[in-house]
Amino acid sequence: MIKAVLFDIDNVLYNSGHQVEMARRSAVEAMVNAGLGMSIEEGFEKLEEIVKRYGSNFNKHYDMLVGNRKDKNRIIAAGIVAYHNTKRVYLKPYEDTASTVMKLKMLGYRVGVITDGLSVKQWEKLIRLGLEDIFDCVVVSEDVGVEKPDLKIFLKACEELGVKPKECVYVGDRLDTDMTGSNGVGMVSVRLLRGRYKDERPKNPQEQPRFEISRLDDLLKIVKNV
Repeated sequence: MIKAVLFDIDNVLYNSGHQVEMARRSAVEAMVNAGLGMSIEEGFEKLEEIVKRYGSNFNKHYDMLVGNRKDKNRIIAAGIVAYHNTKRVYLKPYEDTASTVMKLKMLGYRVGVITDGLSVKQWEKLIRLGLEDIFDCVVVSEDVGVEKPDLKIFLKACEELGVKPKECVYVGDRLDTDMTGSNGVGMVSVRLLRGRYKDERPKNPQEQPRFEISRLDDLLKIVKNV
C-alpha cells in the first residue's frame, strides 16, 4: 500500500528548463547592451559552455564570460539584474502541480520533496512557487551530503516521513538520477515526461521507470492502483 508520494522540484513542479534558458538569454542580452562586445547568440553559447564546465552553482559564470576589463562590473551587474528579474517571471508551477499535491494530501497520503542543489536555492523555489507549506518533508542534497542517485537521500526522506521505500511513489524527470535512485531503494518510480530530458531512453534496467506520465494529475490513478 502506498503511503507517501515524493517529488523532484525542477521540471516536475515547474518548468525549470525553460525558466533557466529564458533567464540566461535575458542576462546575455542585457550584458550585450551594456557593452559585452559580442552577439547575443555568441554570448549565450559561451555562457552555456561555462555553465556546463563549472556547474550551475558556480558563482563566477558572468565574470568568466566578460573577462578582465575596466567596465566588467557594470556589465556583470546588468546581467545579474536581468537574470533574476526574468527568473522570477518564469518561476511558476505547472497548472496541475498545486491541485495534484493537495488532492494527494486530502486522500491521506504524505507528500515530500527530494531534490539536488543548494538548500537555500531550492527553498527559494518552493517559496516563490507558493508550495513551501504543503510538503511534509523537504530533503535537499546539500543537507544530506550526497546527490541523487545515491540511495541515502531517498532513504532520508523515508525516515523523515516514517514510511518504508516500498510504500513510496517517487516522481522525477531524469532517468540517470531520479529513476536509478528510486528504483534502487525499492520505491515505485514514476517519470514525468516534461522538460529537457523527456526524450531520453533508459540505458539500463535500473533507469527504467515503473510508470511514465505526461501530467502530474495522472498520479492519482497510479497511487490508488499500485
